[in-house]
Amino acid sequence: MSSKGIPLVYLHTDKKNKLTHSHITAEKVFGIDPLSDKAYYNFEAGFPPYEQYYKGDREKTDLVMMDRETGKPLCGLEVKLTALPDNSTKSEPEERYGCEIVVRPPTVCFLACSICRNYDTPKGRNRLHSLLMGVPQINHWEEAEEVAQHYGKIEEAVLAVSADVRAKQVPLIMQPVWKTLEGKRLADDCLDVFVWSNLATIQMCVRGQGNEGVISRFQRTIVWIYKMLFDFSVYGDFDYVRIIKNHSYGNANDKAFALSGKRTFPLLSCPELMHPRIG
Repeated sequence: MSSKGIPLVYLHTDKKNKLTHSHITAEKVFGIDPLSDKAYYNFEAGFPPYEQYYKGDREKTDLVMMDRETGKPLCGLEVKLTALPDNSTKSEPEERYGCEIVVRPPTVCFLACSICRNYDTPKGRNRLHSLLMGVPQINHWEEAEEVAQHYGKIEEAVLAVSADVRAKQVPLIMQPVWKTLEGKRLADDCLDVFVWSNLATIQMCVRGQGNEGVISRFQRTIVWIYKMLFDFSVYGDFDYVRIIKNHSYGNANDKAFALSGKRTFPLLSCPELMHPRIG
């Protein structure tokens, strides 16, 4: 797409945390011309700029772009390969096709780190702490019923942080979309690419709320983000593995959450979703 001069669809948020579509070049996403001799694609690799913010084993992200000459890591991206339509929308009219997206717990860790990076000074951590202090005291964070009572305030705090760093949001998830006909062959309007910012990924949870148990997977992800940011504001880092393990709320931790095509359609809906631009 870059070689053809076609920008990617960029999902990001405005100052009111509203999900917005625009376009972004591959060079801006990667931090380097993707066809440059200096561009090094490091797959399944750690992203060093984030590793200072969490304890424990180094997590790997799908793609780390690096400058081959300097060795500098330029960006860390999760890559979600998706098909259009998915099982939940294959019976819908073509203009209502959607695709499923599954988000892993490490993606939530990277999301939190990308926010911590903007508060990485004593003054910054104090500001972050003040934005998170609207949540009443919760004595047993591992108890779903106790946390559920204050979930609204937890979400408000995370969204307050999101609004505060709006001008510094960064690409987090790259989602290529392959369109098929009857699930058997590629359509003539075959491929496009969507890029979700770190803050747009938060909106997946806010907009995708389900009714699964006392705390849904979407709500649990918001709680994880809150706990990671709060611990960073107090201690300067967070224990990613402990937070995930101790706050599962009855759901398995193999994935953070998943959105079906019916749920992603309102978020992704645009001309490029209906008619991908690469034939």
